[in-house]
Amino acid sequence: MGGQAKRKSSKRKQRGRTGVADFSGLSAQDRMTIRMQNKAKKNTAEKYSTAQLLEKTEEYLDNFNFEMAQLFCQRALDLEPENLQILDMLGNICMELGNAEKAKQVFLKAVDLSPDKGHAKYMCLGQIHCKEEALQYFQKGLEVMICAHQSQPQVSGATNFSDEMEGTTKDISAAFCSVSEIYLTDLCMEQGAGDKCKEALTKALEYQPNSPEALQLMASYLFSMELPQEGKEYLMKSLASWLPSMQKTEGQAHGTDDEDLVESTLPPYESRIPAAKLLIEVEDFELATEVLEGLLEEDDEVIQVWYLLGWVCYLQAKESDDEAAFKDSARTYLRKAKKLYSKLRCDDSALLEHVEQILGDLGGEAAPGDSDAEDAPLENVEDDFVKSSEDEAMEA
Repeated sequence: MGGQAKRKSSKRKQRGRTGVADFSGLSAQDRMTIRMQNKAKKNTAEKYSTAQLLEKTEEYLDNFNFEMAQLFCQRALDLEPENLQILDMLGNICMELGNAEKAKQVFLKAVDLSPDKGHAKYMCLGQIHCKEEALQYFQKGLEVMICAHQSQPQVSGATNFSDEMEGTTKDISAAFCSVSEIYLTDLCMEQGAGDKCKEALTKALEYQPNSPEALQLMASYLFSMELPQEGKEYLMKSLASWLPSMQKTEGQAHGTDDEDLVESTLPPYESRIPAAKLLIEVEDFELATEVLEGLLEEDDEVIQVWYLLGWVCYLQAKESDDEAAFKDSARTYLRKAKKLYSKLRCDDSALLEHVEQILGDLGGEAAPGDSDAEDAPLENVEDDFVKSSEDEAMEA
C-alpha cells in the first residue's frame, strides 16, 4: 500500500514538472520575462475576443506595423488554432516580416486543414520554395482556382468572376505567370523548359489578354529565344497597358481623384524594373529613362534604379552629339548607386563591379555640379521631409 502511494506521489511530481516551464539555467531576469509573457498571453486571451484581436491586427496592418500585427494575430490563432482566415493572415504577416520558415509552417498547417480550398496558401508556399517544389505548389494553386472557376455559372459568356469567390481570372493568369517564371529562371536548363514556359504564358494570356505581367514575360521569353522583334511587340503591348496612366499621373497635381485609380492599375514596382531592362535591351533609351524616373519618384532608395539610369546615360553618351552631358548624368546616377550600395549594405557584388567599371570608363572624377553636396538630400531625406511638413503646418 505504501509503495503504491509513493508511485502515485512520484507521478504527480512528474506531471507537475512537465506542466510547468523549466527555468533551470535561466537568469532571474529571463525567468521574469517568460512569466510576464505567459501572463500577458493569458490576460489577452481572457480580455479580447477573436474578432477584437483580428480588428487590432487589421489596425496595425493598416499602419504597416507588422510586428504588432503578428502579436495580435498569433493571439487570435491561440484562441482558434484551426481558423483558416487567421492562418492565412498570420502567414502573410510572417512573409512581410521576412520570416519564411514561420510562414511556411503556418501555410502548411492550412494545407493540412483544407487541401482542396483556398489557393492563396499554395501561391505563398510557391514563393517561399524554389525549383520543383515551387512549381508543385503553384500548380496545386492553379488546380484549386481552375476547379472553382469551372464550377461557377458563367453569366452571358463572362470569363471573370467575383473577388469573393475562390479567385479571379486575374489570379489564374498571375499563377500561370509564376509557373512561367520558374521555367525562365530556376528550371531554365530542364528539358523542354522553353515549351513549358511558352505554354504557361499562353494560358496566362488566355485568362487575361491585356495582363501587363503576362505580356512582359512573353517578351522576356521571346528575347531569350532570340526573337527580338516579336519580343519587342509584346513589350510595347505591356507598356501600352499602364505607361499612359503613369504619364497622366505625373502630369497632374498629386491628390486628384484619378490618382488612386491609376496606382491600382500600375504593375508592382519590382516588375517595372525588368520592363526598363528590356527597353534598354531594345535600345529604346528614352522610354527606359521615363520608366526609371517614374520609379525613382516613387522610391529613391532602390540601388538598381540609380544603376540602370546611369547605364542608360552611359549608353546614350556613345550615340549622342551631347556626349559630355550624358556622361555627367551617368556619373551622377552611378555615384549615387554606389553610395546607396554602402548605405544599405547591399551584397550584389556583380552590380557594384559593373558600376565601378563604368565609372572607370567615365574617368571616375566628379563632373562640375556633381559634388557631394548634391548627394546630401539622399541622406537627409527624412530631415527635409520633417522640415517641409513643419513649414506647411505653420503656413496653415
